[in-house]
Parts: sequence; structure tokens; C-alpha cells
Amino acid sequence: MQNTEEIWRLVEAKREPFQDLSDRVWGMPELAYTEQRSCAEHAAMLREQGFRVTEKVAGIPTAVMGEAGEGGPVIAILGEYDALPGLSQEAGVAEPKPLPGPGFGHGCGHNLLGAAALLAATAVKDWLAANNLPGRVRYYGCPAEEGGAAKGFMVRDGAFKDVDIAISWHPAAFCAVNEPISLANTRIDFSFTGRASHAAAAPHLGRSALDAVELMNVGVNYMREHMPSDARIHYAYLDAGGVAPNVVQPTAKVRYLIRARDLVELRALIARVRKIAEGAALMTETKVEAKVVSGVSNLLGNTPLERAMQNNLDRLGPPPFDDLDRARAAEFQATLSDEDIASAWRKMGLPVRKGVSLCDVIVPLELKGAPMVGSTDVGDVSWVVPTVQARGATYAIGTPGHSWQLTAQGKLPAAHKGMVHVAKVMAGTAVDCLLDPGLVEAAKADLAERTRDNPYEPVLSPEVQPPFDMSKTAA
Repeated sequence: MQNTEEIWRLVEAKREPFQDLSDRVWGMPELAYTEQRSCAEHAAMLREQGFRVTEKVAGIPTAVMGEAGEGGPVIAILGEYDALPGLSQEAGVAEPKPLPGPGFGHGCGHNLLGAAALLAATAVKDWLAANNLPGRVRYYGCPAEEGGAAKGFMVRDGAFKDVDIAISWHPAAFCAVNEPISLANTRIDFSFTGRASHAAAAPHLGRSALDAVELMNVGVNYMREHMPSDARIHYAYLDAGGVAPNVVQPTAKVRYLIRARDLVELRALIARVRKIAEGAALMTETKVEAKVVSGVSNLLGNTPLERAMQNNLDRLGPPPFDDLDRARAAEFQATLSDEDIASAWRKMGLPVRKGVSLCDVIVPLELKGAPMVGSTDVGDVSWVVPTVQARGATYAIGTPGHSWQLTAQGKLPAAHKGMVHVAKVMAGTAVDCLLDPGLVEAAKADLAERTRDNPYEPVLSPEVQPPFDMSKTAA
């Protein structure tokens, strides 16, 4: 890989402080909406690099935005920095070895995600200044991607209303333009209230909220046969009513995560789940209340931006991993199954190559694999701003997302090389947009066409507030 383009050289010039930023955030893992220290690190770096900083974006304490430049189009580069519960792990160790503490870890690589996005935004800022060109670049530090839907609240409350183009990325095993497929979803808490009584002496006087939850779960499980095949429904008990089996449980709460291919399917599925909850309450003579916790839209693609990003990937080539990087990655591959590794290749539409531990190719744009579809709050941004995402190779091929292996690789030299590489891809795509007004107009026209018959309607209604306390049970 040669740093033959000015924007790539500007990224390379500042790689070290942003690698350090990523490592610092890795060392202070914080869950959704509790990322005070991580957000402060990003805000401090924004100020150090000369951005104009806005804190508490959309009223969210751990959301921050930095802007540089004047006039011209507004290019947003999106970062994240939230961690996950239960994924604490010593860095660089290829066996499970949790660190002391609450057990949190960056098992999705968001320490890298935020640092690389901010590095790209900084390089674009420096490029605008060096060339005395109009245009603005913004870095959005977005919390709570893991279930908190912060970008959805930010979109709903107007944080992106004057943005022309949005660019982001996610750590991955391969280098590619992210295929814009995700599931719209919502999290809803169903709280049942019944009547306590002595389970042996007066069972007829009790009305079990726990029975209501169990009946609701049975009803939803029977519904699975009669819903779209790519929809998903998951649930978790938040309150099972107590630990005394001789008491009829008067309260119980279950959280449902409902996913569907698009917003139309999602709304229909939500209505059906609500009816099942009401039916369970009727059967048990209990009451049920439903509270929306969060929700996100499905991703919309943008063909002009995807082609521009692919062009940057093709010009840049794969990350400069060396033999030592590949050897370290092979240590982590040895902890995985053959199916883990084969699945990663199939996901990208590539033939399985045994013995290859790190990405050494750029995946063609037209290549379609068999992705396992998740959800992201970037989806809401993509409905209101032309949006494109990269996949940046930062870990061993086959590493499962949300795993201790991914946490362990978050500070390796390969992770640093991958985050700098994808920062160049994002910065190069931003420069293309700043230099070519036609690209921006084509991207906007593409979005207008995709939403022409189905305009954006937020999953999050105005009365739903960010669930700032959603991580308390994990703390």
C-alpha cells in the first residue's frame, strides 16, 4: 500500500495519537449511555485537533459533535464507543482470561470504530485547511449503539437535519463496502401486574403475573411459524416475580426485541406481539403495560456513495498486515471452529481459503454473500441522509462478533493497522464528495428515490425518551 494521495498521507501523519485513543477507550469499557469517560476522551481529542465542539447532542449526555471548516457541503463521519457486558478479556491473550472488575469489554470493536472515524474526520479537516476549500466535516460521537438506539433519538431530534453525506464503518474480518442490509427493530418492556397470595393455602385468590409472561412467551413462540422468515423475536426476563415459590407472583416483566426486514413489517409484527400480551393478561386476569425502550430502522443503501467508497478501497488495496500479524491472528483462529472460519468467508461471498488468518483482499462491490443480518441505529441516519459504511479488517477471519476473542484482539498491531486503513477509506470518500458536487447530488437523488413511496417515519415516537438507565442491571 502506498500513501500516494494527499488525504491518505494526512491520515498516516496522525495515526499514533488515534491508536492511543482507541487503546485508552478499550481500557475503560462502558455500557450504553454510561460512556462518560470514553465520550470525554473523544471530546478532548476534538478540541486538541481544533474542532468546534458541541456536547450533549440531542440532550444525550454521552453524545458529542465536533465541526471544522466553513460553508460548502456538510460531511458527517460517525463514531461509536460503547462496550458490552460479559466480554471482559486480557488484551492479546488467546484464551479466556477476564480482567478484574464488572466484566465489560469491547467485544464489538467500538473502541476502534470511534477512533478511526475521528482520525478520518481530522484528516479531512486538515485537507480542507491545506487546500483552502469550502466545506465542513463533522465527527459525531454516538453512544449506545448496542441496544440504546442513540442515533435514532439524534435523528428524531434534528441532529442530522443539515448534513449532506454520512460516512461510517465497522470492524470486521474483511475489507469491503458494507452491504446495506439490516433489520429494523424495537425493544418493548411488557410489565404484568397480578395479585399476590399464598400459593398453597389460598391459590384461588392469586393472579400470577409470572404465568402471564410465560403464556405470552408461548403465544409468541407459536406465532414464529406465521411470520416472515427473516424476522426475529427474542426475549429476556427482567423480573420473574421473586424467589419464593410459595407466593403467587404479583409482578413480572419481560423485554422483547422484535426485528423485521423493514419498518412496514416491523410495525405489523409489533401489533401482533402486543395482542398476544393482551391475550395473556386476559387469560390470567392480570394487567399489562407496554413501554417502548428503543428502536431502529433498517439500513438504506446508496449506490453512488457505495461506488465511490469501493473506488477508494480498490485504489488503496488491503491493509499492510505482516507475517507477525498473521501469526498472532492464527493463534486466535485456533480457538475457533472450522464452521466459524468457513462462515466468515461465506458471509462475504468468498471461497474458503484454509490457512489464511487475516484479510489480504478487497471484496468486490458486486459480490454478494450470505450475511447473517443484525441491526444498527445507523439505519435511521440512512433514511434522512445519504449514508455509506465500510467494513474494515481488524481481526482474525472467523472471529465471532460479541466474543472474548474480539475483545482480546482490540489492541493488537493488526487492529491498529486496520483502523488506520479504514480511516483512509472514509477520508478518501469524504474528499470525493467535497470535490464532486455531482456525487453529492446523485447520492441525494438516490435516497429520494428509495424513500419516494415510503417516507421516513421514526420508530421512536416523540414521547419515547432515551433509556439512560438501560445498563443498570448489568452494572
